[in-house]
Amino acid sequence: MKKAVIILALLLVCACVKMNNPNPNETIKLPKPVLKSDVSVEEALKNRRSVREYKNKPLSLKDISQILWACQGITGDGKRTAPSAGALYALEIYIAAGEANELDKGVYHYLPESHSLEKIKDRDIRKELGTAAYGQEWVSQAPASLVITGIYKRITQKYRARGKQYTHLEAGHAAQNVYLQAYSLNIGTVFVGAFTDSRVQQILGVPKDHVPFAIMPLGYK
Repeated sequence: MKKAVIILALLLVCACVKMNNPNPNETIKLPKPVLKSDVSVEEALKNRRSVREYKNKPLSLKDISQILWACQGITGDGKRTAPSAGALYALEIYIAAGEANELDKGVYHYLPESHSLEKIKDRDIRKELGTAAYGQEWVSQAPASLVITGIYKRITQKYRARGKQYTHLEAGHAAQNVYLQAYSLNIGTVFVGAFTDSRVQQILGVPKDHVPFAIMPLGYK
């Protein structure tokens, strides 16, 4: 009896530890992206604007899924939604979630092949990210922020020095996809390029070869 009580106590301790220390590498399967909408490309191009003020309303996981797919999702032929030199795909996408339904506060890495998120940090980093962006409050206050990073060597190994320029172009293609998709979902965003690169890397917890190109806060208009 005494042995059974000890075992039960150990199990309860382990359960509490697990609850208080969530696995930062958990993977979350995202809802399937929608491939048709009532908003035309022409309408999105005409009406897209940079938006820096957002409703105090959590983002839905479905809308986050759609934004991520538009940014770097896989299309039917195995290619991605944004063009890449030599189809080498230099970009890595992260999302800093603060107020999102069905998604805990934390930092997530987007996995295009499985259309899922891998949690890499389990705390809210929005204020830190805003500070790294020289105090731009829309980064701190938005329900979530998407961060576009790139790994130069994926493209420079083939295109040498020119590969850096190709990587920058790829980031621009992806960001425009986010703008257009966000408009169709009534989500506001803005391309933020002013920040301290090393601080953004530290805050996200990513390797030094992941060069940050943009922070794009996301929130309902």
